[in-house]
Amino acid sequence: MSSAQILVVDDEQEIRDLVEEILKDEGYRVRTAHDGASAREAMRDPVPDLVLLDIWMPDVDGVTLLKEWTEGGGPACPVVMMSGHGTVETAVEATRLGAWDFIEKPLSMPKLLLTVERALEAARPRPPQPGVGAEPAPEPVGKSQAMRRLREDARRIAVHDTRVLLRGEAGSGKRCIARYIHEHSPRRAGPFIEVSAGGLGEGLGVADLCGLEREGETVPGALELAQGGTLYLADVCEMEPALQGHLLGVLKAGRFQRQGGARVVDLDVRLIAGTRVELADAVRAGRFREDFYYYLDVVPLVVPALREHVEDVPELLQYYVNRLVERDGLQYREFTLAAQNRLRNHSWPGNVRELENLVQRLLIMGEGEKIDVDEVEAALEEAAREGTGAGRGLSADLHLELPLREAREAFERRYLQEQLRRAQGSVGQLARLTGMERTHLYRKLKALGIDPRESA
Repeated sequence: MSSAQILVVDDEQEIRDLVEEILKDEGYRVRTAHDGASAREAMRDPVPDLVLLDIWMPDVDGVTLLKEWTEGGGPACPVVMMSGHGTVETAVEATRLGAWDFIEKPLSMPKLLLTVERALEAARPRPPQPGVGAEPAPEPVGKSQAMRRLREDARRIAVHDTRVLLRGEAGSGKRCIARYIHEHSPRRAGPFIEVSAGGLGEGLGVADLCGLEREGETVPGALELAQGGTLYLADVCEMEPALQGHLLGVLKAGRFQRQGGARVVDLDVRLIAGTRVELADAVRAGRFREDFYYYLDVVPLVVPALREHVEDVPELLQYYVNRLVERDGLQYREFTLAAQNRLRNHSWPGNVRELENLVQRLLIMGEGEKIDVDEVEAALEEAAREGTGAGRGLSADLHLELPLREAREAFERRYLQEQLRRAQGSVGQLARLTGMERTHLYRKLKALGIDPRESA
């Protein structure tokens, strides 16, 4: 969670309240101001880390305020202008005066959050080559035929500097295989940079990938950070179609320009993409560009689900016990043979990630040197109640005796409460689970009397 402090300046209380609620849910500290006078006061000690500034206010317009701060030596923090009556001229003038960006109302909350994140990121010092020198990637664990074949195929692919498309269910270990390919390739001495395609917005995503130049400042993007190494594009299936087209053009040309810049940068990056859905199906459904799919699908590699190599479960259990004890300082505990056999017969819908989470829970919550089958059974039952098991109870909450509107509200309340609990109180994750746009989701939660913070 971020601890950055953001000042929201807007004369409309509804907008102030909505933006404040959303930003607080994302972990930011928020102050608000309703006009120019209160904004001037709020810009004094302590100075915020970022200002969201409305253009039109009753006493003074936002551009005039920005000009005041610029004449005083420049804004002490990034300023993002907001307006429902924006024009190109206003945006250009605000940018000339030092505004970091300009967004239009009605606000798109995903775009607002991405703009906030990018502005704060640009304002803080960037360590050289983030992601390099991180915890070394482990070799994919398992002595099963499926895992032996996967490691052999990965090593064979690694020596050829070509694109790779990793297919596999969520939690199956695609990132681990991507790192394994990188570390067995001629690029092993270069950086390994991971980007989640689902977090790239259509507009700001270009800057995230290609970098940004503004007011003499250069912020490198993922492509530049990965120069000489590997870029792993996780969940490529979630990338916006327009951004797919832009990236495809960059990759084919072998060069790119930073957003706002003029210099052409030659590209020296190996691309590995990961997907949990069949991209061919996404192409047929119109959710993924056909040309980008064929560009990526040069060397496909399937990462098997854990249920396809359950004979590796005992080795995986031991690996994660050792890793969590060493990394997190947890108490060492050993799975009994009966416990291991029970877990070999589990279906593992969440794959290796589910197994790691289960081991972590048992090490944290359990006592004693041994983890027996009864403790494993209880942990699996608890996980089922928190996941699909709890969802099965939704049908019992249908109020068929109520009028349609009230029954629908009752179901929506129960549904959102359950999904919010699964998301551990995160509205961002809730939006992903429900497929709802975040602004609409916040209004729905407020209308139903659901406080996300109570589910955190």
